[in-house]
Amino acid sequence: MRFNIKALASLSQGPPANFDKEGKLWVHRIPPGIPQKPERRERWCRLTGNLLFLMQSPSQRSDPVEVIVLERCHVVESGDNHSALRIKFESGETDLCLEAGTASALQSWITVLREANSESLREKILHLQRLLMAMTASVEADSPKAGGARADAILVPELPLVEFSLACQALASPARDRKPNSMLQISVVNTLERSLAAYSCTEIVEGTRDPLFLTGVTFPPDYPLCEETVLKLTVYDVRDRSAESRSFLGFASFSVGDLLKEHQLTLSLRTSDGTSAVGAVVVSRLSMGEAQNGETEQVTAADATGQKHTVVCDPPEGSLRGGDSGPLTSAVFRNPVCKVYRFQTTDSKWMLVREKMAECTLSFHIPKQLLKLYIQEDMTRIQELQGLGELSPHWDNLRKELMGHLGQAIRSYQEVLTELSKMGGTSFKPSCCKAEKYLEFIPINLHTQRMQVTSPKQTETAYDIITVGAPAAHSLGFKNGGLRRQLGRFEAEKKSFSTTYQCIYFSPEDTAKARGVLASISQLQPLISSLADQLMQAARQRSAESLKETLKTLCDTTERFVHAMKEELVKSAHLALHAARPDYVSDSVGTNGSPPREDGPAPLKRQNSVPPRVDYDEEEWDRVWTNVAKSLNCIIAMVDRLQELDSNEQEVSPEPTLADVITSHTPDVDGWQEKIYPLVVTLKDCVMEVVDRAKKSMTFVLLQEAACSLPQGLLLRQRRDTVFSQALTALSCGFIMRLNAGMQDEGFLQQLHLVGVLAQFESLLSTYSEEIGMLEDMEVGIADLHSVTFKITEAKSSDAVDLQPKVCGWRECYTVEVPLPCRVFRLLPAEVKGQPLHVYPVLFNVGINQQQTLAERFGDVSLQERINQKNFYHLENYYKSLSDKVPLKCLPPFQTQTNLKELLGSLSQHVAARKKKNVEILWLAGAICRRLNGIRFTSCKSAKDRTSMSVTLEQCSLLRDEHQLDSENFSRALDCMRREGCRIENVQKNIKCRKYAFNGLQLMAFPKCYRPPDGTYGKAET
Repeated sequence: MRFNIKALASLSQGPPANFDKEGKLWVHRIPPGIPQKPERRERWCRLTGNLLFLMQSPSQRSDPVEVIVLERCHVVESGDNHSALRIKFESGETDLCLEAGTASALQSWITVLREANSESLREKILHLQRLLMAMTASVEADSPKAGGARADAILVPELPLVEFSLACQALASPARDRKPNSMLQISVVNTLERSLAAYSCTEIVEGTRDPLFLTGVTFPPDYPLCEETVLKLTVYDVRDRSAESRSFLGFASFSVGDLLKEHQLTLSLRTSDGTSAVGAVVVSRLSMGEAQNGETEQVTAADATGQKHTVVCDPPEGSLRGGDSGPLTSAVFRNPVCKVYRFQTTDSKWMLVREKMAECTLSFHIPKQLLKLYIQEDMTRIQELQGLGELSPHWDNLRKELMGHLGQAIRSYQEVLTELSKMGGTSFKPSCCKAEKYLEFIPINLHTQRMQVTSPKQTETAYDIITVGAPAAHSLGFKNGGLRRQLGRFEAEKKSFSTTYQCIYFSPEDTAKARGVLASISQLQPLISSLADQLMQAARQRSAESLKETLKTLCDTTERFVHAMKEELVKSAHLALHAARPDYVSDSVGTNGSPPREDGPAPLKRQNSVPPRVDYDEEEWDRVWTNVAKSLNCIIAMVDRLQELDSNEQEVSPEPTLADVITSHTPDVDGWQEKIYPLVVTLKDCVMEVVDRAKKSMTFVLLQEAACSLPQGLLLRQRRDTVFSQALTALSCGFIMRLNAGMQDEGFLQQLHLVGVLAQFESLLSTYSEEIGMLEDMEVGIADLHSVTFKITEAKSSDAVDLQPKVCGWRECYTVEVPLPCRVFRLLPAEVKGQPLHVYPVLFNVGINQQQTLAERFGDVSLQERINQKNFYHLENYYKSLSDKVPLKCLPPFQTQTNLKELLGSLSQHVAARKKKNVEILWLAGAICRRLNGIRFTSCKSAKDRTSMSVTLEQCSLLRDEHQLDSENFSRALDCMRREGCRIENVQKNIKCRKYAFNGLQLMAFPKCYRPPDGTYGKAET
């Protein structure tokens, strides 16, 4: 490799003003597998653009010895040194370690180094261009001379959507015996800087001089484009797809303004010297509003190059294209990637297909909220443990140990939260960072993808899908399996570890109940107290109607409270807590205070695990919670009596005089308040006594559960928190996208209210090696989503901050509040406003890669079979519930005539069959999900390679089945999407390389329909 040494040396010796940052750092590299401590050297470091110069000595004027190009690398804090950072290179080179003198100096270096790359610079430029666009629009709107656009305007906010198709005519043959395999590259010319930026490419059309390209060109609305922007089209002849060898044929250029005026341009292709013509390129704008009766023109493949190309109607206001933008979507989805295609139908007409892939701001927003809730819940638990009072030495030691572990977990979560807070503006976690400790709660490669289809004689249709890496704890590894295996082993060990009463076994259901009781207490006790105060206020005002309404609400709330306290677990835990007091006395305890030895297994029944205390009254707890009901009955009776007396006085008393009112009004009011006040105080006291005892009892249940599992139980909980955070973030993204698409669908909103929405997760993980652990993690994470509810609320304003979802609740019971703009919220039916909306997640997995081949021949696929059978049962139950409560006519119509019962029956047969790589399970589950108005998710290890194959196959299958895509063009359409569509852009975003991470040997094990086209796969960092 050659490079200009003198120019680099001169650049490194420039004045300080030329550098973004400079200073002294300790520099060293750590080769992998070498245990000895590396040699450190202090050097002067200078950063300019994406170049980091390492000087020979700590002196500013020393010569450079090394220059680092900060591309395709990641800057992270060193885990073993809080004043050091590491630069990790995707190419596999040795990590570069830099140490600063102080933590603040280190943070400043991390900040500038993370932004010192071309991608960050490009984002800054786009951000500034958007600001210029907004400023230009504002100035022109305020200007009295805003009638026409200025000739020198940098950006034109009112510029229409720019989309066009491409075709070539009479291309010159590169050789006598061969016609060209042509491909078009589209570039944007920067006339000010005299530079060229590649924007997109078409697919390769083989063996013709008149190629018609299916892949078009689209610029998203926020792309910095104006009428003066010049686009360059370059035609290449691709000799070998796999080797990427191509030769230049010719080029042409045009301005955006020319295309907007002429609608169709026929440009002469010139050689590099501009002298001779080598053919022509036809650019046809895919404009809106020019076709008659809402239909596209009939253009056949034979005459397409000589006629006007596809013309598509502008959709009416409120259609899908209009619903694809707005405050809600702009607040949650960002950085869109857009592609456009035209495909031929079976009747020789053309359909227009748009792909749009976007990142989701929830990738970091939801995990940050969950971390705060985790921290808050653990801090509350520490306070509750401290409130247990005096315990015997054994239990007191366990309490201290548990509090220590909880404190350590809190510090760990706070550290992660602090690191995430520093990453402002980020909305995407690439696949290469899946094992990063500080990013473990962030879902991998989370993106939304929408395919919009406009075809003849059909309404515009959209199909949405969420792609995300399998929710799994990559940072914790899979040496001991995933959550499902570890939880099963943990429960078995916990039972065997239990001893008579020093460690009483409580099932996972019991501990979940205990957390539920504690949550009910924290929710209902303040509510009862508030209602009691409102009752006193109504009595003070002598308002009979207000008194009656408040009393009814108080009765309902207190009844829920008493019902929660009647749980048998509360009573048995109350008894167990008494047995753990220091003054406990029992005949079963020896004189030395130690429990008797038992050769048999430890008893598992709670009521037999604790020997009864001699001086403990087992009916005491019943009397305590019964007193709450009795005191409430006294209030009810007193209110009824007061209202009856008031009614009798109004019937018999004559018209009062002014003197009577003055002398009698105040005493009567005080009489109501004085009679109710002692009863309300008694109710509050009884409730507080119940709360105090129940809190301590349930906290003791959690202490006992932790006593049998320290520290493994808390480590498992951390793993479960990690997986759940990734799963909930993906689900929230999907829910918002589905809600936005179905805002005007009355059938969907009715289904959402009466039953809930289905969330179908498709997984392509194998049941071999580490991916078994990932699948076990994913299974538990998806199952935990059953306890999640959503609530649609009204946003305070249309600002992006106020439109971000809010998570509240506690472990095993979270609610995600989705705020909508006021004008949108008011249009919703009252049944879905502020009400809990349920989600029913199901997971289907079929491995398709070479590792699955090994699992089917030499390993075990029982995990996959069990998951599919179990989740088919959940899917069938959802369908039955939906059929009972919602008319099936509310479901979306499809062109295929197969009904849901037949699809479910077919899926049942495939799930029961022991067929290798039975991908029809995934196809059927996806089809059923779409027919049930569900949310579609697709995952593999990193949502990059296998996921891309699945998404593109599903999209083309929908075009074939629902929009009459010509079966002869199916493979070509599939190759277009895989070669130049949104999914290859996703690969580029993740690994900075446009190659799917497959090799030829691996693809031999893939089903044929999941194999990428030649030239799109190869060796890549994954």
